[in-house]
Amino acid sequence: MKVAIFGATGRTGRPLVKEALERGHAVTAFARDPSRLGVSRDRLVVVRGDVTDASAVERAVSGQDAVVSALGHAKGSPKDVQTRGTANIVAAMEKHGARRLVSLTGAGVRTEGDEPKLVDKVFGLLLKTLQRDVLEDAEGHVAVIRASGLEWVVVRGPRLTEGEKKGQYRVGLVGKNSGTSISRADLADFMLDQLTDDAHLGRMPVVSY
Repeated sequence: MKVAIFGATGRTGRPLVKEALERGHAVTAFARDPSRLGVSRDRLVVVRGDVTDASAVERAVSGQDAVVSALGHAKGSPKDVQTRGTANIVAAMEKHGARRLVSLTGAGVRTEGDEPKLVDKVFGLLLKTLQRDVLEDAEGHVAVIRASGLEWVVVRGPRLTEGEKKGQYRVGLVGKNSGTSISRADLADFMLDQLTDDAHLGRMPVVSY
């Protein structure tokens, strides 16, 4: 597939790019600073730009089959960067006919079917207290995706680690068949599976150990 990856130079974005290339996809990596990607391969194109710039986003999305987003907050980014960037991605996908969107957010974002346990509730309270802007932006980006006409999966991750890919993990909801951590490599593995797997379409699974 031809896949655009947003947030490609982030700590989760780089494993996404690596795994996508290993699977044989043609990857367009979108980055503000391409030098941070640290990889140069066949089937890899890098587009420089800011996700809040609709025209730059459109250049990356044009001609793609699908989009994977690992957008996050960085130093100097606007507090609503994920929501604004996702709105630009969705608009570009709808314009150019790309149908599948797989987007990453944290397990602190809730959805129907969640049954948060005490540890989940404590974590959610800490997020609301210490990182309210980040949480509200994450929730805003989900609202944009839900309102789209795309085929979408929002993947939620708990605490992310730098461990190696195991290829074995649980898929559930908050408080239901879910743990407290997963490696970025295994998270990338699951996210890329969603490009061709319809089991979680229109849902927000939590992937964890």
